[in-house]
Amino acid sequence: MNVKLLTAIALALTLSSCASVYNSEGTNGTRNTGASTRPSTGTGTVSQPVTSSTAPAPERKSVPLWGQYYTVKKSEGLYRIAVNHGLLMTDLAVWNGLSEPYSLNPGQRLRLFPPTGAQNSTASTPINTGAPASSGFAWAWPASGNIVSWFQPGEPTKQGIGISGRVGEPIKAAADGVVVYSGNGLVGYGELVIIKHNDQWLSAYGHNRNRLVKENDRVTRGQTIAEMGTSNGQPQLHFEIRYNGKPVDPRTYLPAQR
Repeated sequence: MNVKLLTAIALALTLSSCASVYNSEGTNGTRNTGASTRPSTGTGTVSQPVTSSTAPAPERKSVPLWGQYYTVKKSEGLYRIAVNHGLLMTDLAVWNGLSEPYSLNPGQRLRLFPPTGAQNSTASTPINTGAPASSGFAWAWPASGNIVSWFQPGEPTKQGIGISGRVGEPIKAAADGVVVYSGNGLVGYGELVIIKHNDQWLSAYGHNRNRLVKENDRVTRGQTIAEMGTSNGQPQLHFEIRYNGKPVDPRTYLPAQR
């Protein structure tokens, strides 16, 4: 997978961190594209803008990415991570209890939102996803089992639902679309497939045993795209629906059969 795609996933889809506590036990897909790391960048400094004494620049505010985390890569600095996620470095430091010189270690996990109850004058309140009651197209269940874990807004490990089943059973596309990711480079999702349905709607299928589609493949609703794997030792699919990159409760859009 190229750097451009990984950046798009991290920034537009925001999936690379919110489920990092899951334990996936799937195996590589039959069409494993792999994953590449971003180019190394160092810690930068923020230069102060020149403003008029009569027209001071408005105070910039960070918009927290609620429930999302980021795993530090080799040679990455706090400033670059903050910029890549649209945050102020000072806010990111406070939210993670970091002090100058803001040293980071590869594999370190950073929260991209303030801790519960934290006082932060620059942080805004959570933003409603604004997702409509209907997507405008039909959805289908991606697996036939029961729901074993439920969507909880703001809970980083529950940004979708878990659907039980048997190891190896077919995982099906929930709606027509194009595969924009097929790989295992996003920590916490195991073998993952992401389908783009239009400019606003995406669906994600994690913890697969095998992936049966590759990036840029066009798929139809009900088409088999993967085989079920395991999570936390149990056969299940982790399934998400996202509107403008933000997770919504899949049960709102799936047919009422459970």
